[in-house]
Amino acid sequence: MNLRLRPSALLLAAVIAGGAAAQSRVAPPPDPADDALMSAAGFLSAHPDMDYRIKGMNAYRAKSFDDARRFFSRAAYYADKPSQGMLGEMHWNGDGVPRDPVLAYIWMDLAAERGYRGFLRLREHYWDRLDEAQRARVAVEGPALYARYGDDAARPRYAVRLRATQRQFVGSRLGSSTQSVQVSVPTLAGYETIDGSKMFDERYWDPDKYFAWQDQIWMKPLVGRVDVGAIETLDADARIPKTAPQVDAPEPDVPEPDGDAPGARAPAAAGGGRPAG
Repeated sequence: MNLRLRPSALLLAAVIAGGAAAQSRVAPPPDPADDALMSAAGFLSAHPDMDYRIKGMNAYRAKSFDDARRFFSRAAYYADKPSQGMLGEMHWNGDGVPRDPVLAYIWMDLAAERGYRGFLRLREHYWDRLDEAQRARVAVEGPALYARYGDDAARPRYAVRLRATQRQFVGSRLGSSTQSVQVSVPTLAGYETIDGSKMFDERYWDPDKYFAWQDQIWMKPLVGRVDVGAIETLDADARIPKTAPQVDAPEPDVPEPDGDAPGARAPAAAGGGRPAG
């Protein structure tokens, strides 16, 4: 029997699952967000796309919709497609914001920018329900959001963030020799260490490999048998005019300062007995 879900149920199922069940012959690496020690070591604070998406989902489930919107906006600023999709859903359903199908479509178009199938289906579902005046608004209002949150702006800014944070973690004197780095994590029992080959797997830090990992997870997420209609995208590229990216656009604000978030400080790292720094 075919399971029919409203669009929000489809997207939430994919986001809450984290896209973990990816349709790929090559298994993706373990999700570091599921590793408590990695999180305690500051991994999430170094990856704001995942960090703020998780915070956004927690706030959304608690029906703290304004907090959720702000967390998702920060994650979206760092090229997180699921968070961009959640912002689309919130505008589509009126979750804590005035219902606005046009903004919903633009955010979902951003989420579908890399061709992720679940978001493409939702984007087309939205488009089919817009009237001609709303479709005209998409072309007028879309470029401003693309300038700030599209991949041409968000991926370069995130690449800078990843490289800078990795240097902060391992220390300038260690260079790229992360295999010998041991990351010390304070726990209730004292200190535990994470081997550098796990913490600094290049798939989590090299921008190109990081986005390839994201593609592997999200391109065809398994979210059940859901029917939201066929994908018809022949003229989709013409719906929102191209615009110059704003890589240096300011970060969206979030409910608490970054420095107050758990794990916001990088842990101590050592390699061959040398302190980081």
